[in-house]
Parts: sequence; structure tokens; C-alpha cells
Amino acid sequence: MSTMNTVGRPTTPNRVENKPATLTGGRGLLQDEHLIFESDGWGKTGVDLPEPTTDGSDLGDLVRRNPIGLPGLSEPETMRHYVRLSQKNHAIDLAIYPLGSCTMKHNPRLNEKMARLPGFSDIHPLQPTSTVQGALELMDTLAHWLKTLTGMPAVALSPKAGAHGELCGLMAIRAAHEASGEHETRRKVLVPTSAHGTNPATAAFVGYTVVEVAQTDDGRVDVADLASKLGPDVAAIMVTNPNTCGLFERDILEISRLTHEAGAYFYCDGANFNAIVGRVRPGDLGVDAMHINLHKTFSTPHGGGGPGSGPVVLSAALAPFAPAPWVVHDADGYRLIEREEDEAAQAFGRMCAFQGQMGMYTRALSYMMSHGSDGLRQVAEDAVLNANYIKARLSDVMSAAFPDGPCMHEALFDDEWLKGTDVTTLDFAKAMIDEGFHPMTMYFPLVVHGAMLIEPTETESKQELDRFIHAMRALAGAAKAGDVDRFKGAPFHAPLKRLDETRAARSPVLRWTAPEGSNIAAE
Repeated sequence: MSTMNTVGRPTTPNRVENKPATLTGGRGLLQDEHLIFESDGWGKTGVDLPEPTTDGSDLGDLVRRNPIGLPGLSEPETMRHYVRLSQKNHAIDLAIYPLGSCTMKHNPRLNEKMARLPGFSDIHPLQPTSTVQGALELMDTLAHWLKTLTGMPAVALSPKAGAHGELCGLMAIRAAHEASGEHETRRKVLVPTSAHGTNPATAAFVGYTVVEVAQTDDGRVDVADLASKLGPDVAAIMVTNPNTCGLFERDILEISRLTHEAGAYFYCDGANFNAIVGRVRPGDLGVDAMHINLHKTFSTPHGGGGPGSGPVVLSAALAPFAPAPWVVHDADGYRLIEREEDEAAQAFGRMCAFQGQMGMYTRALSYMMSHGSDGLRQVAEDAVLNANYIKARLSDVMSAAFPDGPCMHEALFDDEWLKGTDVTTLDFAKAMIDEGFHPMTMYFPLVVHGAMLIEPTETESKQELDRFIHAMRALAGAAKAGDVDRFKGAPFHAPLKRLDETRAARSPVLRWTAPEGSNIAAE
């Protein structure tokens, strides 16, 4: 029996599970694909190479004695393998990617074109600076706009990602306390309960003792609890704003005042800068250090492990301690300050061997310049509008964790509405996969039971949001109607079915080994 979807087209319930299995393992255009190591290509290579003319004796003990252990595939076979794998993955170019606190927005192809320009994509960090003046100018321009957007006087570009940026900020704070002679007494960092998990981990890594700060019933920092814990032994506080509950810290100015009165520094986690870019300058809020995820706020989704980039903006009090290298411009052109001497006499050191991620610098600056100041402001406005639209459309069938007032860039729901259904947050997320959606962030932040954190970002159209909302409402209705089987076995239509995630996390299989009795390794 046909039904009508949200755009008025007739749909037929999917009954693939009642159809006979195919002979190849494929389903229509979705091809079955095994591991590349299981391919029948061990006795060939896709490239013709001449026989070596030397015996390799000059390599000494480095001569390979055993087969290299890699299958040989032709170019078409290799291409098909990875295309087939890509069809099994969700992608931001396929549908909405609603992970909260991750800002998985569309990456304009203009950015990719710019990042591949000669002079950006093919340079080497050890080239003479005279040969990379254009790249250094781009870095200097990017630094200028990051400082302008945040109202901060200095920026360190080299950190590779958000957590690396946190490390940079806290090391600058430690260097400042060492310079004032207070490092031995200021050994604590205050972190709210709703902070990103990297915040306390970074503070502990730098050698500080982490002290938790409570939150209020409406999901914000408990200022009274913060004030009671501030003192001469506190080095810094770490606050995410907008916070991980998707809310703006309305007492941010008071938090800043109390922190500075206690002689501590204010570190702000800037992972959620996407919600306020062009609208609020963190420097005006009293922030001393904040990392900015270029791969979040200024495009390029960061799934698959990168590439990331987490520049850190610094207040005037921390600017002298910024890590090398940084770009300067004088009569002789652009150059890098790379050593802890002269202009960088107080720098705490280096974060990495070279300058950072050139591709991300190029993409981020392309994003900024193509949007302009008014466009970046609209980024924040549309991100907040989209999240509040989702919150408003789902709050009657799901329970908002903080129902009073608007949210910022992400809508947070708890599992109160699932009580009595025998369906969990995890079950619900797995059923979303069958509908063609990547699940939202689950069970985070930890301060909300059964959390479902949804961040649509500004790049989603109303039509796509409505399609997502329609599926969420339909699934919520099925859960409340007692259709438990739909959830407990989900996903039914994904390439892989319900996995034992606990076993996968505790005993992952990270390396392929040939089956016993196989002669593959000897071929």
C-alpha cells in the first residue's frame, strides 16, 4: 500500500528483507565489496616496472627478504574498490550530517579548487621563504581576519586541531604564570561539567589538577559554584561558549570578571564558534585564549580523521608567549619568526615541526572571502535558526533537555520521552540509519540522560530539514506505538547490521591476516 512523503511523491514500504538474496551479494546499484586484501590480485601488479639493474647490496640490512604483503590491482580495480566503499558510507554530500558539537557543514568546491592551486598544494615547509611569499601572505591574511573576527591581538596558526589548540592555550597560560613566578602556586584548572571531554584531559596533560564546576538547572555554568572555587591556586578556567548543551553562557561577562579578579586566565573552547561568528567577538567577553576549529567554523568537514586545523587567538596578556612560528611582514617581504629569541624571546616553544596545515588555511580563507562580513554573520544566524526550527518541530514528540527559551546552534533532547517504550537512544539512532540519515550525537553531553544532540548547521535547506524532521517524527511515533522490533534489530538496510559495539571497542581487529592454510603471503 502506498503512502505520501513530505514532498507529495508516492512511496512504497521497503520490503527488501522479503526478497530473495542476490547471487553476487550486490543489491541493484549497490555492489558487494570485500577487503582489498581478499581480492584475487596477489600475483600481479597494476604497473609495469623494469627489472632492477642493481642488486641492492648498498642497502645493507634494509633489503626486503619477504613478500611485501600487498595485493596487486589494476587502476580500474583499485578505483572501483574505493568507489564501492564510498557508497557504503554516509557523507555530508549525500544528506544532512546532524552530529551535535561537530559542525559537519558543506565544504564548497571553490575551497577545494583554491587549495589545489600551484603554490599552495605543492610547496614544501623547508623551501626558502623567498619562494613561498604568496603562501606566507595567505597565512598573514588569514591571521588578520581571525584576529578581527575574535577581537584578539595575536594568533598562533600552527595547532593542528581543537585539542591541540587547547594544549597551545594552556601552555601559553602556564608560560605566563611561570614568567610572573606564580606557576608553582597556581596548579588548578576549573572546568564545567558540560565541557567537551578534551578540556579536562588537556588540563591534566599539561600537569594541572582539574576541578569540576557545577551547572545550573537551565544548563549553564553555576556562577556561585565557580566563585567559591576561584582562588590564588587557580591558573585558569575552561568554558565552552556556546556550551555543549547548545546554550549561550548568559553570565559570560561575570565569569570573566571573577576569573580575572582571582588572577586566573579565561580559556574559551571555540569549537562552537560557528554559532556566533560575525555576531560576537570573544575578546569583548574577556577571553584570554580560544582555539578556532577552521575545519568546523570555516568549512571542510573533519570526518575521517582530518585534516584539522585549530589556530589559537590570544589576549594581550598572553600574546608574548605565543608559540613559534608566526608570520611577520616588513620592507623585505614576509618571513617567519621561528626561534625563541628576539621577537619570540618569551615564546613557550613550538607546537609542531612546521607551520601547520596549508590546505586548511587556504580553504578557510576562501570561505571567509567568499562570504564577506555580512555572509559570516548570516552563517551564525542561519545556524541558530535551523537548530531552533528543529527544536520547535520536534519538541511535541521528543523531550527537549532545556525547553525554556531558544537554543543556539544545536538542539538537545533527552530520553524522557522514550520511557516505557523499551526503546533506547541507541536503538533510535540505529533506526535512523535505515531512513538514510547519519545519527545525531548520542549520550553527550553526559549531564543529560540519554542525550540526543542535533546540529543541522547553516548549510541545510528548509526542504532537507523538513525531510529529516518528518523521519524523526515518524520514528518517534513508531517507538511510542510499541513497534519495538523496528528498533531493536536496526539497521536492517545498511551494508552491516547491528554490531556488538562493546566488543568492537574493546577487541578491535586492526590488521588483516591471511586465513590458515592460505599461501597468499608466500606468493
